Amino acid sequence: MQRPTVAHQIEVLALLGEPNRQHLYELVAASREPVGRDDAAVAVGISRELAAFHLDRLVEAGLLETEYRRRYGRSGPGAGRPAKFYRRADREIAISLPPRRYDMAANLMATALSRVVGGSGPRAVEAVARAQGIAAGATARGKAGVRPGRPRLLTALLDLLREAGYEPRVEEADRTVRLGNCPYDALATEHRDLTCGMNLAWAKGVLDGLGSPASAQLAPEAGDCCIVFQAGLGETRRQRAYVPIGPARE
Repeated sequence: MQRPTVAHQIEVLALLGEPNRQHLYELVAASREPVGRDDAAVAVGISRELAAFHLDRLVEAGLLETEYRRRYGRSGPGAGRPAKFYRRADREIAISLPPRRYDMAANLMATALSRVVGGSGPRAVEAVARAQGIAAGATARGKAGVRPGRPRLLTALLDLLREAGYEPRVEEADRTVRLGNCPYDALATEHRDLTCGMNLAWAKGVLDGLGSPASAQLAPEAGDCCIVFQAGLGETRRQRAYVPIGPARE
């Protein structure tokens, strides 16, 4: 497939310069389920017509995709016409001026490491990833204050994961932290075992550096990163009631 030109990618990203359009994109991107026009309009605080206009512009640009279905599981006579829903497109937009191709270098190095006899290549990658995770976790713990409790450690973990591009979300039902994006998606497509092993080693290192009681494990799920954090183990009812989902506030 032909690689998009830099000019075209700049045009696409320029669409997000309009505040409402940016908020709509972020809303859809953060949702596990496709978002309808009505819900999007209410969430952003604009009219349904304006929301539809901006959402369709994002579809034209390739940033969103659409599907049609009846709302709330309605079916049969009287269910009405299927409604239009939006979800984030499986497309990556990246601009580097002047052009850089770090993805090519990463793919080359991953291929070479995978071919090292005896598996020492992947083990070396995991060792380095774990060490870097420990350093990142220790830095995050330092920002969390003196003797942070589990809620603050969870907030520190979420902030760190956001900064790293993982798009974390807390699943209240099973008290896990799932990751809506893999920053290494293109590499994982070609070198899944190596990339997921690196991801897991980094995640475990982060938890060690944080001193967090959470655990990390491989649990691949369509549309998500391969790592899942078990974040709520052993929390009391009082602690669970005050677990912050957003960034820490001073």
